[in-house]
Amino acid sequence: MGLWTWPLLGVIVIICAVGFYATRRIMTFERERQQTNDSPIPVAVKEHPYTLNPIFWVFAAALIFISIVIGYYYATSSSY
Repeated sequence: MGLWTWPLLGVIVIICAVGFYATRRIMTFERERQQTNDSPIPVAVKEHPYTLNPIFWVFAAALIFISIVIGYYYATSSSY
């Protein structure tokens, strides 16, 4: 196995777990919404519309992971 197999698998598991959790929350919300004709937008979404967007969470996780990779390469390749 390559050097980055385990970190990549870790990131994949984290993204899948977050996606599963978000899907379960949406399914629960949809079940509750089907009981009423029209439901208002939740207060948390009104106050923080970008915080609950999973695309931004994926970008943040990728940025952290890439920063760690760059830092690792910088630390191992610098000559003292």
